[in-house]
Formats: sequence, C-alpha cells, structure tokens
Amino acid sequence: MDRRRMLGIAAGVVSSAVAGELIQAGFNAVLAGQPAEDEWRERVAQYGRDYMAVGANVLQTRLASDLVVMQQQLETPVMWAIAARTLAIYGKTTADPAEAIRWYNLAVTAADRSGDLDTRVWVRGRAAIALAYEGAELSTAQGYADAAIGLAERPSIGRLNALMARAHVAAGRGNVAGAVSADEDARRVFDRVASPDAEVSDTAVPPWRMATFRSMLYARLGVVDAGDAAQAEADRLRPASLARFATHIELHRGLMMARSGDRAGGVAYARKAMAALPADKRSQTLGLLLREVERVGPGCSRDLAVEGATDVESPAPR
Repeated sequence: MDRRRMLGIAAGVVSSAVAGELIQAGFNAVLAGQPAEDEWRERVAQYGRDYMAVGANVLQTRLASDLVVMQQQLETPVMWAIAARTLAIYGKTTADPAEAIRWYNLAVTAADRSGDLDTRVWVRGRAAIALAYEGAELSTAQGYADAAIGLAERPSIGRLNALMARAHVAAGRGNVAGAVSADEDARRVFDRVASPDAEVSDTAVPPWRMATFRSMLYARLGVVDAGDAAQAEADRLRPASLARFATHIELHRGLMMARSGDRAGGVAYARKAMAALPADKRSQTLGLLLREVERVGPGCSRDLAVEGATDVESPAPR
C-alpha cells in the first residue's frame, strides 16, 4: 500500500469536524520544520505513557494532529515503524471496535512496510489483546493473535499480548480448557519478558497489568479463586495514579458478582465504579466492560461464553 492510499483510508475515518484543524496544524508544523526520527520516537513513547492516564478524547486529538504531520515523513523504514505504533495507539482511542479495527489494519500495513519484525509482532499483538479483552470482534482478534504468534517464536511483549488474546477469545467462546492453556502459555512468556514495575506505558506489560488481563479472563470464566487472586495482585502492584485501571478491576469484580448469581448486585457495583471515575478518564474499553456486566443473564454461571461478545467477521488482518 502506498502512502497516498494509506492517507485516503485514514481520511475516511477522521471526523470532518476536525479535518480543517488537522490540515492547518499539518501545514504549520511543516513550515516550522519537521521533527527528526529521534524526536518522533520520543513522542510516540510519550503517547504510550500518556495512554495510561489521559482520557481517550484528549489523547485522540493530539494523536490525530501528529499523524497528519507524520504522514509527510514516511520515507524510511524507521518512520513507518513509528507510524505503525502511533496508529495502533490511535485505534485504542476510537469510539467502537469496528472503527478501531480500521486503524489497527492501517497500523498492520504500516508495520509491514517498515520491515521491522518487532513492530509487526507488537502491532498485531496489541490489536489482538485490545479486541479480545473487550470481548469484541473475536474472529478478528483471533486473526491478529494468530498472525503475531506465527511471525516469530521469540518471546516478546507482542507475543505475550497475542497469547493473552487467545486466552480471552477462548473464554469468550466458552472454551475453558483452551483459555486456561493459553493463559499458561502467556505466563511462561511473561516470566521472560515482563516489563519493570516502574514502566508505565501502553507498550509495557509489568506484573500489575498482566494481573489485570488475568483478572478479566477469570471473571469471564467464573473462576472465583483465580479471579480474586489476580484482582488482589493488580491492586497491590498497580501505581496509585492509574485510576482508570483501578476501575477495570472494579468492573471485573462486578462481572464476577453477576456471574456468581447476584446480577443486580454486580451491575450496581460496576455502575457505581464507573460513575466514580471522572468522565475525562474513561475509555471505550470501560464502556464495553460495563455493558458486558449489564448483559449477564440468568444461568450465566453455567454458560461461560461472554455475554454480548461480538464474533462478526471483519476485514482480515494480515
């Protein structure tokens, strides 16, 4: 895919309300002098850190502005790799899974254009865990995960994300044995590539974040002991500043309550947790998790498939 076609796809999913501002920002940035590759690399690293604490709407505006400028510098493999990671983060700020997938596919294309194996694996793994954790578009999540795992056997954060995505896809389809097996595979990789406790970034998976992935997995499966243990670990290790991720754990607790038979109590617990988080700190993911709790129905403790998970075929990731 050439740069012009790539930009055409991107333009199709950017709101017309902000198009003028973005174009103006792009021209102003060019007139002021384009950033060097090292500066872009640091900006993207900062976006990874900001993602953990900044609300989706605020971050999306900043990302969109930089992407307009960045696309004018896609002349080296390094810049394609930087663009790929930026596009993947942008996908996480969008309003729904279908829109996110369009950005993830664009990120995959940019990653492949870069030729950088680590970036190719990471982008696919990140897209996979994003969708699977949300219980959304499970077939597409599976495709991203399988592609990431097939690209390289070397342990990496991208491979870890892909394996955890496999676990969540299996849970969403009611495959308990498959979910537990994939979780065990992911934990073996995690033991080799875990990020430091102090590293707070969307590109990192320190112990508290791994515990968050596993908390949601076992809440979906209805395995209370494993879920409780993961939630306690996440709360114990997570930096106090990450209020949004504390809310994730509270929603997991609400889901476990609902799946254990106390649907009304679980829904009330989850709604209270969401209401306590300032609106500018919320994300698409939290909204989807809350709706999952609200959709739990009678007999859910015997039916381990994720309520409301969409398994609609979408454009296949490569």
